[in-house]
Amino acid sequence: MILRNARRVVLQPLSIQSGDLRIDAGKVVESGSMLVPGAGEEVRDLAGKLLMPGFVCAHTHLYSSLARGMPGPKSPPRHFADILKKVWWRLDRALDEESIYYSALVGAIEALQCGTTTLIDHHASPRFIPGSLDIIREAVERVGLRAALCYEVTDRGGRKQRDQGLEENERFLRITSSHPYFRGLVGAHATFTLSDDSLRLCGQMAERHQVGVHIHVAEDVCDVKDARKKHSKGVVDRLQTHGILNSHSILAHCIHLVPQEFRALGKAQCWLVHNPRSNMNNNVGHAQVRLFGERAALGTDGFPADMFEEARFGFFREQENRGRLQVRAFSEESPFTRFVSGGHRLVSEIFREKFGSFKRGALADLVVLDYVPPTPLTKENLLWHFLFGMRSAMIDSVMVGGRWVMKDRLVLGVNTEEACKKASEVAIRLWKRMNG
Repeated sequence: MILRNARRVVLQPLSIQSGDLRIDAGKVVESGSMLVPGAGEEVRDLAGKLLMPGFVCAHTHLYSSLARGMPGPKSPPRHFADILKKVWWRLDRALDEESIYYSALVGAIEALQCGTTTLIDHHASPRFIPGSLDIIREAVERVGLRAALCYEVTDRGGRKQRDQGLEENERFLRITSSHPYFRGLVGAHATFTLSDDSLRLCGQMAERHQVGVHIHVAEDVCDVKDARKKHSKGVVDRLQTHGILNSHSILAHCIHLVPQEFRALGKAQCWLVHNPRSNMNNNVGHAQVRLFGERAALGTDGFPADMFEEARFGFFREQENRGRLQVRAFSEESPFTRFVSGGHRLVSEIFREKFGSFKRGALADLVVLDYVPPTPLTKENLLWHFLFGMRSAMIDSVMVGGRWVMKDRLVLGVNTEEACKKASEVAIRLWKRMNG
């Protein structure tokens, strides 16, 4: 296939190049001007539309897709622990096979429509653990996306459920170790719901499979206080003690950490994921994003995987936190530039393939954006166009592995209207179980 007359856009390093792109066997094989098509080679003229690498959501919870508009708890949550107990832990305990599937299906559809081609999901369904990751994979595969999946190990349901969570991670790691579209990680909730023994088992599994642990870290101050009170050490010390910190591990939030802990995470080369919309919604605090280092990415923590929206929220929250406008805050050195493109580097490590590039050999996970700029679009002002002009609603087409999965705004693998209608019926039953 040849994509002709595209304006190829990369956010880091900043780049805009016009011309053609040749795709073969799911990868970029050539770029240039007026490439000559071979026999039987499809040619699509993009007529100057923007072509970008597909986005990555580095931390999400697809099971929250059916939570939109659900009845709230009888008494309002007073703090973060209350939000978990009264909302999310009631929801995940009510999940069954059907609701897991439709949560993942509609969540993946939304991700696709937003130009997100890879999801790193963190799943929990305490009453349906064995096989739960296969259900998510089936739904995401139907939409045509890539994903790295894990099951949330925790002690909150007792030892039997903890062990089932460990077994589900191990099983999925084995069957996806070389899968081109799906990989496994070791999932863990947070240190305040995990004993030393449970953390140790997670660390040992990660070591056996040479993968990372995907875990929430210091999302709320309760995580920090629990570590100090029960274990007489900090959250990061606990993780380090039990082998959780390695160059493959994904640490979500990292809000209530001190500079010394950030330095320890940097030394361990962990990936830190910022989730600004969720942090603001839960009122858990503002992450010190400038301490996240180079191995940082952007997630949504269960919000729709719209990375345009997430980046904007993060940028504006950071501006507000500074208390004054600083135009350099969204320069090429900005953490938000790294966070958007950091997801590509993260999945490159997970899949051992090249993502987020138009260079020869890069996987052809691409997004066509129908953005007509009202002012000149240059390398120098590209990021301001990204922040103030581009929207996920402008996504025209999406390619994953060299195959169109959305074309001319039509999702190809799923009837979206039927999927949403069925999901709505499933959501009603799910909400009844939550309140039953």
